[in-house]
Amino acid sequence: MSRAPIRFEYEKDPKAIYRKSFAMIKDALGADNMPIDIGPVAERLIHACGMTDIIDCMFYSNRAGEIGRDALQAGALILCDSEMVSAGIIRNGLPAENEVLCTLNDPSTPALAKKNMTTRSAAALNLWLPHLEGSIVAIGNAPTALFRLMEMISDGAPRPALILGFPVGFIGAAESKQALVDYAGYLEISFITVKGRRGGSAMASAAVNAIAGGDW
Repeated sequence: MSRAPIRFEYEKDPKAIYRKSFAMIKDALGADNMPIDIGPVAERLIHACGMTDIIDCMFYSNRAGEIGRDALQAGALILCDSEMVSAGIIRNGLPAENEVLCTLNDPSTPALAKKNMTTRSAAALNLWLPHLEGSIVAIGNAPTALFRLMEMISDGAPRPALILGFPVGFIGAAESKQALVDYAGYLEISFITVKGRRGGSAMASAAVNAIAGGDW
């Protein structure tokens, strides 16, 4: 039996989709009194996950967005915990042709993980040491990476300019982000995160893209 083809009425213009999406997000946010350098990040996070209530879970240090923007404009390297975060960063939106680096699949990472009895995501951070100073760190997958980064900084590793902490999941995600909030002042680091289990690579890369395009 032959079937008639199915067709739907939906928006196909990519510019219109983008424009309408952010108009709806701004309407949903209303007169929220976020700092001027955090508002664009909140909008991008909502756009990435489709949940307007994510702003209720956002935590950030003073001038975090501004600090990240200035670092990117000065050429800061972007360090990612996963290839998915790296892939989501809009390269032509970066202000200084910033390098984006993910060491998860470096050939030496599995051996480091075995030696240190940890995850590949955490072990991959050992390869960040020459690049950490003044960098932008975007973590959108592994809680172990966020925990390990804070341990490394506590042990004397160079400090990044900004940590975008968005690990997702059930084991360690909420705890690692709470630790970031709790110890950021002690470690003297700037950060943006969302508390709880929610997060992910799309949100981490969205935060980078928002900061890269910051014109506040």
